[in-house]
Amino acid sequence: MTIHKWQFTPRFRRNAFGWRSDTPIQRIKEAIAEIKLVAKKEPVIAAEGAVIFLEKLSPAIEGVDSSSGAIGSAVNRAIATLVPIIAKAEFNPRTKQGWLERLWAAVEEDGIPYIESLGDYWGELCATKETAAAWAERFLPTIEYAWSKEASGHGFYKGTTACMSSLFAAGQYERLLALLEKAPLNWWYDRRWGVKALAAMGKNAEAIRYAEASRGLNDPGWQIAQECEAILLSSGMKDEAYSRYALEANQGTTNLSTFRAIKKKYPHKSAPDILRDLVASQPGAEGKWFAAAKDEGLFDLAIALVKQSPTDPRTLTRAAKDYGTEQPSFALASGLAALRWISLGHGYEITSLDVQDAYNALKRAAPFAGISEDSLKEQIRELLAKPHPGNPFMRSALDRQLS
Repeated sequence: MTIHKWQFTPRFRRNAFGWRSDTPIQRIKEAIAEIKLVAKKEPVIAAEGAVIFLEKLSPAIEGVDSSSGAIGSAVNRAIATLVPIIAKAEFNPRTKQGWLERLWAAVEEDGIPYIESLGDYWGELCATKETAAAWAERFLPTIEYAWSKEASGHGFYKGTTACMSSLFAAGQYERLLALLEKAPLNWWYDRRWGVKALAAMGKNAEAIRYAEASRGLNDPGWQIAQECEAILLSSGMKDEAYSRYALEANQGTTNLSTFRAIKKKYPHKSAPDILRDLVASQPGAEGKWFAAAKDEGLFDLAIALVKQSPTDPRTLTRAAKDYGTEQPSFALASGLAALRWISLGHGYEITSLDVQDAYNALKRAAPFAGISEDSLKEQIRELLAKPHPGNPFMRSALDRQLS
């Protein structure tokens, strides 16, 4: 094999980084980009580079603060990107076995651990059923002992996931299920492989029952829902997938991202129906779906929602600004809602500038909505006359505008 001089290698020496995560995350991105570029023309050299990178990665970042999860996410994305490069590289079996040995040594020495998710991909890394079966045989005795009554401790073994991944890749589904029957805990992280095995055997209903039986106090319900949803969708059972799992399986970081994810996955469902189902799933939080309704052009629904429960006043003000000429009635209602929720004491660290921004947005939208400035001021004065906790602050902020 041609020896390639990688630019990333000197940057990933042991303890190369301090505690801040921004620099190592950037270096990880650069290394991945370098390997991907080489992979376009020299896939075998790129695979060797990926192995070198994964060997060096954990020792280099072991001093980085991982409390935010940012560095861990960067590592997991890197692994997901590099595994196919290693797995697809066509080279002689001895070299491939050497790569696997080196990667497994890196997993065993991974103290934090950072690269433990390699176990999830072990069957894919093996590339052939024969190799996967051989690695499964290597892992099995230790797992069976760790899960036996004779073993001390909690039955933890780094090779557990890698073994299940290997059994699955080898097509040894029955054996995988039999192994899971010996597990001391009903733990989703292990049992998900049983769900995959049953689905691969065409036993979809049984796979879903197996997944549902894996639910527990500390199990990630959204992951279980995602697995079950995928099984139903692959079977063409879209309506059942939607009614049983869509809301739980597609939780995004914001309500808007949740709505978009479900809308994309279920194109046969109308946007208003999806949104109403989402609203119904969180009684008392109707206002939090305002942005989703607005972005979908459901302006009447958006205003109806914001009247039921609090919405961030800045979000409402931004809507009033953005739609002042295009949808003036909606903009006016949004701006007034912003002032109303500030009046009621809602909003994080609201300042007088936030109040004035809402007023100015209303002032711009009012003529387009056929509302005079005097009429607008009168509506605001009526709001300020009520005994709401935020009104003294609001009166002070708008004193000049309303005088």
